[in-house]
Amino acid sequence: MDKNPFQPDDMWKGASPQIFSNAKKLRENQTAAEEKLWLAVKNNQIEGYKFRRQHPLSIYIADFYCHALKLVIEVDGGYHLDEEQRLLDEKRTSNIEFQGLKVIRFTNEEILLQLPEVIDKIKAFIKIMS
Repeated sequence: MDKNPFQPDDMWKGASPQIFSNAKKLRENQTAAEEKLWLAVKNNQIEGYKFRRQHPLSIYIADFYCHALKLVIEVDGGYHLDEEQRLLDEKRTSNIEFQGLKVIRFTNEEILLQLPEVIDKIKAFIKIMS
């Protein structure tokens, strides 16, 4: 996929100070699923790659981001099943992927109830990307 020539190629994609502030607040108030996944991916535990949580990207905040892989991991709560939210998520994913990044999504339930399988899916995705 072609990169957007109008967006910087830095790891924050031109995020504003307000987005950074919002990301900090989200890091301080993680969901149970986000906390569980963070404990599994922090400190380079997944194939040696560094992941960041609640990472500013342009006008968005990615739940998890690995700059080396250009990989965004999104954690979706129950409200993401709503049709309107699903359409917004599709647009968000498209906009993020337009910036040269890849997005994978997991539900809260997958993370809370099937974490080993989630980690295996992330590792499989990494193998494809690297």
